Amino acid sequence: MNTLGNLIWMLFGGLLVALEYMIASFVLCLTIIGIPFGLQSFKLAALALWPFGKQVRETPGSGGCLSLVMNILWIFCGGIWICLTHLFFGIILGITIIGIPFAKQHFKLAVLAFTPFGKEIITKD
Repeated sequence: MNTLGNLIWMLFGGLLVALEYMIASFVLCLTIIGIPFGLQSFKLAALALWPFGKQVRETPGSGGCLSLVMNILWIFCGGIWICLTHLFFGIILGITIIGIPFAKQHFKLAVLAFTPFGKEIITKD
């Protein structure tokens, strides 16, 4: 079922969203200061490409000061807008019965887009 959901997701916008995250990642990685943010954008691209069957969780021992500072910088430099966009699409898709599984994926992406530092993507059992 995850494969079918991922294929439908990719056909109706997931590939485009992942491509946008990849382009942003490459642009961010052009500068030394942007490399950590580019790596987090790669993480978002991976989840945006194939979200069904994946889970976002805290990295063990991720409560450090550096993660907190980087997450605050991320939020102010665009993370809030990415998160709000995923929340908006999640709410719109959640209105219809057919869109509920896709809304859940947008909410998962919103959580990762808000504070990506100190989080990892794992495959659900």
